[in-house]
Amino acid sequence: MSNLNDVLATIEGRKHQALTLLKEFLAIPSVSAKPDHASEVRRCANWVADQCKAAALETSVMETGGHPAVVAKNKHVPGRPTILLYGHYDVQPPEPLELWKSPPFEPTVRKDDHGHEAIFARGAADDKGQVLLHLEAITAWQAHGGVPVNLTLLIEGEEEVGSDNLYAFVDKYAEDLRADLCVISDTGMLDRHTPSITSGLRGLVYEEIILTGPNHDLHSGSYGGAVPNVANILCQIIAAFHDTQGRVTIPGFYDDVQPITKEEKKQMDQLPFDEAHWLADLKIPFSSGEANFSILERTSTRPTLDVNGLTAGYQGEGAKTVIASIASAKVSMRLVPVQDPTNVRQNFEAFVRARVPGNVKLELRNFGEATAVITPIDSAAAKIGALALEQVFAKPPVFIRGGGTIPVVSAFKQYLGIDTLMIGFGLPDDRVHSPNEKFDLMCFHKGTQTAAVLYDKLAKFPLRAR
Repeated sequence: MSNLNDVLATIEGRKHQALTLLKEFLAIPSVSAKPDHASEVRRCANWVADQCKAAALETSVMETGGHPAVVAKNKHVPGRPTILLYGHYDVQPPEPLELWKSPPFEPTVRKDDHGHEAIFARGAADDKGQVLLHLEAITAWQAHGGVPVNLTLLIEGEEEVGSDNLYAFVDKYAEDLRADLCVISDTGMLDRHTPSITSGLRGLVYEEIILTGPNHDLHSGSYGGAVPNVANILCQIIAAFHDTQGRVTIPGFYDDVQPITKEEKKQMDQLPFDEAHWLADLKIPFSSGEANFSILERTSTRPTLDVNGLTAGYQGEGAKTVIASIASAKVSMRLVPVQDPTNVRQNFEAFVRARVPGNVKLELRNFGEATAVITPIDSAAAKIGALALEQVFAKPPVFIRGGGTIPVVSAFKQYLGIDTLMIGFGLPDDRVHSPNEKFDLMCFHKGTQTAAVLYDKLAKFPLRAR
């Protein structure tokens, strides 16, 4: 078996080539939420498959009922641990386009606000850059005798729209995807100098409220005060979502919330998190949210309800005196253990229905549900991940809870019976899901090195009983 040093030297020698490949990857507008981008999403799947084949992996682009998934394997050797590597190649919509300093699908390398070199494009950190760093580590290993574990890659194209088709896919191909552990790099670090392992993710309920009043827009002078104004009604509903202490007012919303332990609270309070720096980065004087909780608690261990989009009436230049016929809002709820997404959704919908008058039509659309996930920090996987991070970053990692959602983590546990090691390299200021998304190039390179070291150390991971 080749020396890990040879693999790391190859990674160092491919830095320029890796950046070129990342630019190619990011230039593909694989926006899974937009039907008119379906051909680009498929083109991106094929691009990923080509990189897997270039790394001498047996590769297939497989249908899911939606956007395709890429499945790739090295030569599996009996008696070695099998690792399932999951990632996604689809990205969020880039709008609003006018807020981007460079076009979202024209990857640009420049200094970020802190003077660090980064690549700016939609999907840079979420999740194309983090997928590619693993492909680069695999490519380097394959050039020096092969990855020292049995490896199965599952790179999907629907994570940003809820991974709805992946559950059935994982169930159908459970035997082909069987593994001892899943590894995911779709999370982040506490800061640029603090390597991190994510020990938990919040769940999700995503709903859209659509209110319809009169059958067409009306002149506000001629009809105002006599017809239902759906924009006003929608605002009233939204205003009722929270009380003055920042708590969500949906009945039963907090009933199943599992408080963090005193030990985890102590560990969280000791993390090197600078609230003043966090606020300064966002250019706001103070934080908001649920009273009596820290920023880290609010963004990782507490449930939330947020309006993600509002549409009603005239929004162009100048004034137009109109009462809108239709108003809508997209609302996401991030959940924590052990909240049940279905219960939360049903209570949310009942709350909204109770506030819609009889002369207004209500439509509710559900865009996905996922449960919160907690992984043990004292497991063999966590210990190996910590060793890999410490070897590259020269300091032990911290364990953090992630505020986002990766729906398939619970699916892997349900259908494959495996835990997940979440070891990511994004930064809090990467502007994921926002204009000017970026990925720090130091994180990209050190992430590639960490992935290579991780595969080396996972060769000793204990096999599951079959």
